[in-house]
Amino acid sequence: QVESVGARFASLEIESEGAQDERGYARELGEDFYAKQRELMSGLVKGVDIVITTALIPGKPAPRLLSTRMVEGLNSGAVIVDLAAGSGGNCELTRPDETVHHRGVTIVGPTNLPASVPYHASQMYGRNIMAFFENIVRDGVVHVDREDPISRETLVAVGGRIVHSRVGSPT
Repeated sequence: QVESVGARFASLEIESEGAQDERGYARELGEDFYAKQRELMSGLVKGVDIVITTALIPGKPAPRLLSTRMVEGLNSGAVIVDLAAGSGGNCELTRPDETVHHRGVTIVGPTNLPASVPYHASQMYGRNIMAFFENIVRDGVVHVDREDPISRETLVAVGGRIVHSRVGSPT
């Protein structure tokens, strides 16, 4: 969907071994890593019209990816949507649940974006649930293909036995 409207995901060529914990969640990596990340990010955001940030580390403040200097390097009229605002924000200028204007750039820091569009969030959730069930139900019978990544990652237990490592130790 992002690419269908002409946008692209930013990909930073940076060594990030150990970036995820054993459960697949992001892990804090240290100031050297984040300094290099900010340096690379600085080049990526120049000349763009919108930046959407989402970087979170469970239980920790959101990593700061966009400095004030980077924001000041954006074109007048650019918008930053910081979806990590509830954990401090990925942008140095983000203020949770506020819209900040800085030198012609608008920084939005929503902490509960789905609540601001409940009708559309409900539609999207309903479509996702329907697509999920269409994937596992055939002719009225549930068929869980453990090779299918969607089925495998949502399967918690089989026959009373936990089979998903993020929920608990498989028994």
